[in-house]
Amino acid sequence: QVRPVESGGGLVQAGGSLTLSCVVSRSMFLGNDMAWYRQAPGKQRERVAYVRRGGDTHYVDSVKGRFAISRDNAKNTVNLRMNSLKPEDTAVYYCNPADPRLWTSWGQGTQVTVSS
Repeated sequence: QVRPVESGGGLVQAGGSLTLSCVVSRSMFLGNDMAWYRQAPGKQRERVAYVRRGGDTHYVDSVKGRFAISRDNAKNTVNLRMNSLKPEDTAVYYCNPADPRLWTSWGQGTQVTVSS
């Protein structure tokens, strides 16, 4: 099975921006709501945003107004634009379907580190 491939992370100062991208298999992408997740050291993985197959978006309260998720149906890609980054956004970010029943495997993720 093909795992998601996340990219775009890095080290940024507080207040900065990053754009993450995730390429998934066509079978995983088509017809499914897709999400970005993150896991900080010592914490459980949390879903931060998801985008429905029709384009509607939803966010966890802590990132509302700062993050924007989007999908490119032609490229099987899910993007996450992150603005006004805070140190508490530091985590490894992953993508996968929003429905846990559709998870098959996790990618390596992409590290986001926000310095104060």
